[in-house]
Formats: sequence, C-alpha cells, structure tokens
Amino acid sequence: MRKVLWWLIGGARGGSNRFRIIRTLEREPMNANQLAAELDLDYKTIRHHLDLLTENDVLEPVGDGYGDVYFLTERMESNMDVLDTIAEQADLGDVDV
Repeated sequence: MRKVLWWLIGGARGGSNRFRIIRTLEREPMNANQLAAELDLDYKTIRHHLDLLTENDVLEPVGDGYGDVYFLTERMESNMDVLDTIAEQADLGDVDV
C-alpha cells in the first residue's frame, strides 16, 4: 500500500486533491456531488480522482452506480499512518482539508 499511496499522493500532480478526498471521506462518507461541493472542485475532477482511488483499493463505492457513496477500504483505514507520513514527506501538511 505504501508504494500505491506514494504514486497516488506523493508522486502525482493531483496528489493534493486525492489527499483532501481521502481525509474528507475519513470524516464522513459522501458521493461525488457532495465531495465536489465540500472541496470546491469540479465534478469531473472529483470523478477522475474517485476512479483512480477506487481502482487502487483506497476507496470503495456503495450504491447503485450514479449516487454511490464512497468509503475508505479497510486496507486504507489500516494504513492512515502511511498516508500521514507520505503527506508530510511530500509537503502536503498545509493542504486545506
């Protein structure tokens, strides 16, 4: 999981937005529209990041497709300390969540 998170958060252009999404969903599961409003990001941007995070076993959607609510996977929940370390090393400590 460490390598995946480095690629998704620390080594990619959209890492700060993915970090914000993970931290937001840690507090409260949401759907894509809710996340877009909460994080003040474009819906298509949110969808792109949700797809990447889902494909890499960070998030899991629950629902019927359109209004899916996103939750952290158990694997991600057990690696939040790794996320914190990567965010610190990638200088994302001041990212507004």
